[in-house]
Amino acid sequence: MAVPPVSDEVAVLVLAQMAPGCRAWGWWRIVRGPAVLRGEPGLRFAKVLGSGHEGGFGLRPSPSRLGLFLLFDGEDAARAFIERSAHLQAWRARAAELCVALLRTTTARGQWAGQSLTVTASTVHSGATGPVAALTRASIRPSRAVSFWRHAGPSQAALASAPGCRLAVGLGEAPLLRQATFSLWDSVQDLEAYARSAAHGEAIRTAYGRQCFSESLFARFVPLSLQGRWMGHAYP
Repeated sequence: MAVPPVSDEVAVLVLAQMAPGCRAWGWWRIVRGPAVLRGEPGLRFAKVLGSGHEGGFGLRPSPSRLGLFLLFDGEDAARAFIERSAHLQAWRARAAELCVALLRTTTARGQWAGQSLTVTASTVHSGATGPVAALTRASIRPSRAVSFWRHAGPSQAALASAPGCRLAVGLGEAPLLRQATFSLWDSVQDLEAYARSAAHGEAIRTAYGRQCFSESLFARFVPLSLQGRWMGHAYP
């Protein structure tokens, strides 16, 4: 019997604040979408993302903050992108701040534009006492958008100041309806304490009880590396 190949899938998240003279260049990345990344070795999935004003947790879009979420076939390809890609070098050259995270998935549920994430790191080695990252992403049904945002606000406000949260940013493919949140935590315990908080619990109950999502993805990661600067903080 043939043994199925073992996936070495690795994710890369890029956060960038464009320099004042480069904002139009950044917005053109969003307009063109993943097509600008076509041909990157080992790249299997890509999303170019906008962000909300002042950290991303509101309905007002940011004129300068952008993001990339990328899946690569393996860690070597992901590291080559971070270290040598002309595409990423172009982002660096135009960014006032730029932060790059290299991530292995420990748990994942759901899909993003039909793409699922492959678990490539054991939860035993997921950093139970070390850093853990989380990604939540959803396509919001237009008929449920008002209800979703009414309850999402308190949860997102609590996230930004939650104990153990090192970094939190709201991202999106489209205003109001296609949203994502990325966060980095000191430990799994800190992440789970936030997940059990009243504000977050109410938002989740509303989202599922009222069937707000047409598609969703919830994932946790081991951060293999985090480098750069974001919202005035240097990482690591």
